[in-house]
Amino acid sequence: MIKDIFSFFFELVKIIVISLVIIIPVRYFLIQPFYVKGASMEPNFYDHEYLIIDEITYRFRDPERGEIIVFRYPRNPQEYFIKRIIGLPGEKIAFRDGGIYIFNSAHPDGYRLAEDNYLAEGVMTYSLTEEPITIGENEYFVLGDNRYASSDSRRWGSLPRGDIVGRVIIRAWPFAALAKFEAPVYSR
Repeated sequence: MIKDIFSFFFELVKIIVISLVIIIPVRYFLIQPFYVKGASMEPNFYDHEYLIIDEITYRFRDPERGEIIVFRYPRNPQEYFIKRIIGLPGEKIAFRDGGIYIFNSAHPDGYRLAEDNYLAEGVMTYSLTEEPITIGENEYFVLGDNRYASSDSRRWGSLPRGDIVGRVIIRAWPFAALAKFEAPVYSR
């Protein structure tokens, strides 16, 4: 009887150890859960939604325009924010007529970014400055989809790449809103 109890507890400890050896690396190096707080990404993400973040992709490639990312807030690394990448390293961003204009080597005269596939109808984007903003190397310009209620790069500047935790890949909760996310295709 004591041998059976010992055997049972030994098997239980083995299962727990094996589970931890599998779960801990996945949780800390590959994917991570994220809980949405705030209205800055409405109507695409709401309070209390549960997201799965891919932490490994950006080790092999650069973030892309339109991807939704989770990052450490540059002014307080203890806080995490969720925003959409709008500007890439080395580009210039200008705000005119309620829209965003991107200037880069492929488009030196700039083009208006078409955001109708993820912004609510009629949303206008304004900045605190009328001057074009130059994004530094290894920096990204990020905005919330709810432009009227978002603390983003318009207020605190470009986001250093080192602050990016990962990209949103799945909305896991609520189940009725389960969705996979990829960078939108922009038309010019």
